[in-house]
Amino acid sequence: MAANTAGLNPGARKLAPLAALGPFIRPHRRLIFLALLALGVAAGASLLLPIAARQVIDRGFNAAESAHISRYFLGLLAVTAVMGLASASRYYLVTWIGERVVADVRERVFSHVLALSAEFFESARTGELLSRLTGDTTLVQTVVGSSASFALRSIVMAIGAFVMMAVTSPKLTALAFLSVPVVLVSIILMGRRVRGLSRAAQDRIAETSALASEVLGAIPTVQAYTHESVDRERFASATEVAFATGIRRTKVRAAMTAAVFMLVGCCIVLVLWVGAKDVQGARMSSGQLLQFVLYAVILASSVGALSELWGEVQRAAGATERLMEILATEPVIRAPAAPARLPRPVQGRIEFADVTFRYPTRPDHAALAEFQLQVAPGEAVALVGPSGAGKSTVFQLLLRFFDPGSGRILLDGADIAQLDPTELRGCIAVVAQDPVIFAGTIADNIRYGRPAASEAEMRSAAVAAAADEFVQRLPQGYDTLLGERGITLSGGQRQRLAIARAMLRDAPVLLLDEATSALDAENERLVQRGLANLMAGRGDRARTTLVIAHRLATIQRLRRIVVMDQGRIVAQGDHAQLSQGDGLYARLAALQFYEHT
Repeated sequence: MAANTAGLNPGARKLAPLAALGPFIRPHRRLIFLALLALGVAAGASLLLPIAARQVIDRGFNAAESAHISRYFLGLLAVTAVMGLASASRYYLVTWIGERVVADVRERVFSHVLALSAEFFESARTGELLSRLTGDTTLVQTVVGSSASFALRSIVMAIGAFVMMAVTSPKLTALAFLSVPVVLVSIILMGRRVRGLSRAAQDRIAETSALASEVLGAIPTVQAYTHESVDRERFASATEVAFATGIRRTKVRAAMTAAVFMLVGCCIVLVLWVGAKDVQGARMSSGQLLQFVLYAVILASSVGALSELWGEVQRAAGATERLMEILATEPVIRAPAAPARLPRPVQGRIEFADVTFRYPTRPDHAALAEFQLQVAPGEAVALVGPSGAGKSTVFQLLLRFFDPGSGRILLDGADIAQLDPTELRGCIAVVAQDPVIFAGTIADNIRYGRPAASEAEMRSAAVAAAADEFVQRLPQGYDTLLGERGITLSGGQRQRLAIARAMLRDAPVLLLDEATSALDAENERLVQRGLANLMAGRGDRARTTLVIAHRLATIQRLRRIVVMDQGRIVAQGDHAQLSQGDGLYARLAALQFYEHT
């Protein structure tokens, strides 16, 4: 992902990315119309204030009309009240739209990320994705909400003030607009620079988020290896780079703001000087000059606000571009237009037919090479071999996290590439070597594969997985809240919860990544009991089971062991058969069973 976001082409400097927000904004057309109506009323009331002020000056202090001065002030008060109510309505409506749009964008991006293939997550960093979901969407909310509202208000007020200035005094208006071309050129040129620096600043912030997420996600390892000082330096360095980039953006924005206000201020001084001469020469009234000056102030403040808001819009455009990059990423693994259906009930017959596969990040190395494997329904098969032999790749392909480069993978005779991945994965339960436990209750974690399961079904799965005995000892039992990643549980307890989760899913195919390799003898005995119940299935239907075995002692009882090396099957048989001779399995067995005897 980082590679995709590093460069900025010339087209990326435009505001085109903001157009991608159209589908999120269009559903709220009625509220947008009401917000624009409130904006128009508030702007109109604001533009009436200088006229009311002129009437107060020219007539209220005139001896002939001094009796009516209260009427002029009451009119001024009424205009102010209308302006306040309309402005409040505009603010509420626009803020609601902004909050709704950013919520929809967050939901869409998160939902899309969940649908992306494993290939995407090989290069994406979790912290960067989180930065886009939080920081970038907040910038979008700013532009869709308050910034867009104030920008529209400033544009309307600027146009209205210019028209009223021209009506009040064409001569002074011509003088006032001598600086307009210079101001516009400054805003456009500096705005482009701000856009590029804003995008760079967001990228640097995403990098710091990714680094923090990586370190905090492995805090026990960080502390165990006393790596805190190094990680502090890395994070501080990344933060300083982000700070420097942000300061460069701020300097450009500050320079743009200073240029605009200085030019506009000089113009106002010139206009006031000429206007004062005209009042002295009786060519215009004091109230008329005040009216013109007030319109000039409205115009100047509106233009100044636009220069400020332009930087926000540029930042939001960069943030939107980053979010749309995620939404534009298409999942490599997806359901066919007309997916095939598995025959019911699913028996669990598995076949790998001449499968060759290379990971996208390692295209020169075949993780599996012309791999062939048939597993009968209800059969339990162990996969053994050295690291890198391709055992985990078999699981990855069977779950269709990746598609093979050549060959086919069949489940009950159906090519899994023709199935909906959701239906395929619904037939598979997984127990990993290091199971993931989510923040929530124990019951929530067991129900993860079947959220609608009843209380009785959930407890039954826990009993079968040998988890009920430790859950019952907890103060809140199944309602006990677990910390992130289940850090409050022991390794054996986490394994038993993972087995209960797979038990409750009740899938016909079971994938086990050696679940006892890091457990003590007591926990291993309990976990093995849970695994035995899980593999047995229900009634007379055993589950088809593939086991990645790291400890050969745990698979000696299986009738079929498949030995893999460099992506190929080099031997098959039971433990006794494979232990004979000097094959790979015999050497592995000798290392594990006899080295310390």
